[in-house]
Parts: sequence; structure tokens; C-alpha cells
Amino acid sequence: MASHRRPKQPTRTRVTVLTATAAAAVALSSQSAVAAPDKPNKDEVKAKVDALYEEAEQATEKFNGAREHQEKLEKEIAQLQDAVARDQGGLNDLRNTLGSMATAQYRGGGIDPSVALLLSGDPESYLDKASTLQQLSGRQLQAIAEIQAKQRALAQQRQEATGKLADLDATRKELGEKKKAAQDKLAEAQALLNTLTAQERSQLKDEEAQQSKAGRTAGEGAAPVASASGRAGAALAAAKTKLGSAYIMGATGPSAYDCSGLTQWAYGQAGVSISRTTYTQANDGTRIGRSQLQPGDLVFFYDDLHHVGLYAGNNMTLHASNPRGGVKYESMDNMPFQFGVRVG
Repeated sequence: MASHRRPKQPTRTRVTVLTATAAAAVALSSQSAVAAPDKPNKDEVKAKVDALYEEAEQATEKFNGAREHQEKLEKEIAQLQDAVARDQGGLNDLRNTLGSMATAQYRGGGIDPSVALLLSGDPESYLDKASTLQQLSGRQLQAIAEIQAKQRALAQQRQEATGKLADLDATRKELGEKKKAAQDKLAEAQALLNTLTAQERSQLKDEEAQQSKAGRTAGEGAAPVASASGRAGAALAAAKTKLGSAYIMGATGPSAYDCSGLTQWAYGQAGVSISRTTYTQANDGTRIGRSQLQPGDLVFFYDDLHHVGLYAGNNMTLHASNPRGGVKYESMDNMPFQFGVRVG
């Protein structure tokens, strides 16, 4: 039979314990809320994003260098493979010539055993001893010597190609690592920007627009391009046509650039070929100090030289800044200047 006893009422002691427990829970919750870190404000997010952009650009320039090395290796390997194919054809022709001599000997009444060995056995090991075989005719000795030289050259080319292929594999791996490092930093920066409210993002965009407008005004008011040397002036004039273009890692135009991609493209429009990365562009001309700068000179920033732009005069640089700013004018004082380079 079911029990209909009334539930036991909590004792005074039990009520006190429950009340104390609830109060403690509320207190702990309040303490946790106080201890939780504050959400970074707009300016803090911008500073962190700018730092991440710098790290991404460091990885981007290393990516550019690895890609340039990969392209160079691919060309060298293709040339070596073509040379191997040509030399293999030449070697086959020489063997055919020697075979024709042996055939003539055979038809004339016999074939020299050493020639038969060359044609039917292991010619590679035989060739090292062939020059000592005095019983061969002069023409046969000459043919054998040519074959020997061709074989050695061919072996060397194949060994070189094998080494370059291994180097290419390592370079491709490095390329992937540098690309991922840059992309991870950019993704982290974007995630930070996404933590801002719509209003904060709008304010940040407005501030960037105002800074870009001020930079453009200062840049356009800089020393005229005509005061630069001809090619440097032409490079700066070309870069000006790309103001507002997007910044994209590894891009060299025509609609998007990274920092060294823009400078390489601009000088290319002036008929001057410079290298691909900031690290190598630093050696593409004569290094100069800040007081010697003229419009169109390359200007390098940061201790490791991971950023480059074009000097625009009036203490301004025209550069592919970062994914948020794109191609724009900016004060030289906003970055740690290292030196300039006068190209050509």
C-alpha cells in the first residue's frame, strides 16, 4: 500500500546550510565575473592586428623567397633534363658509329674481341680500360674516348639534376610552411577584428580612411617626380596609378600587391628589373641615408628588412601597407626606417 506520509520538513540547520551554499555560489560567480579579462577595445584590437600583420609580412617575404627559389630550380632542372636528353642522343649516335665499325670488321673476316665486349657486355666498366687496348684501331679508340667522355658528362648531369630535384622538394615544403604561417597570422588578425562591434568596425574604417586621405594629401604635395632620376621617377609614377589597390600576400599585380611585389612591378614599368623579395631588393642598388633620399628610391623598414616602399618625398612613402590599408601613402615616421636604396 502506497505511503501517504507528509514529506519531512527541513530542519533549521539544513535551511542554514542551503542558504550559505547558495550565497557562496553567488559570491564565486561575482568574483569570476570581476576576474574575467575585459574585452579589448577598438584601439587595442587595432594594435594587436597591426602586430599580426607585421608577423604575416615577415612570413610572406620568406614565402616569396622560397617561391622564387622554386621557380629558379624548376628552370634549372628543365635545362638539365634537356641537356641529358641531348647528350644521351649523342651517346647513342657514337655507339652506333662504333657498332658500324664493328660490323665492317665482322664482314671483313672477324671482329675484335674488345669491340664485341663493348657492344654486348658492360660498356661502362669496359670503357675505363679501353684506352689501354692497343689492338683497337685509331678510329675505334677515338670513338671509345668520345663515348667515355659523354658517359661521364651524362652521369654528372644526372647527379646534378637529382640533387636539384631533392632541393626542389625541400623548397616546396618550405613554401607550404611559410604560406601557412602567413595565412594563420592573417586569419588570427581577422578573428580579432571580428570581435569588434559593427559600430567599432565602422569607426576603425573611418579612421583608416581619414589617415589614408591625409597621407594622400601629403604624398601628392611631395616633391615632384621630375626631381627624381628618370627611372626612379617613372617607377614612382607607375606606383601612383595603383593607389587604393588591395594588399594580397605574394601578389605582384596588376590589381593587388604585397610590399615587394609593388616595388618590383613599379620598377618593371620603368624598364628596370629588380629582384622579388625585400631581402634581395636591399642589394639591388646603392644604399643611402635618409637625408639622401629622392622620390622613387626604395625605402626599407624594420630590423629584418621585411618591408619596402617607394620614397615619395616630403617624408612620405608610397607602399603596399597591409590587408587593411592596401596601397597608400604613409608617413615614414610610422615605421622604423633602416636605409634607402638607389636603383640603377
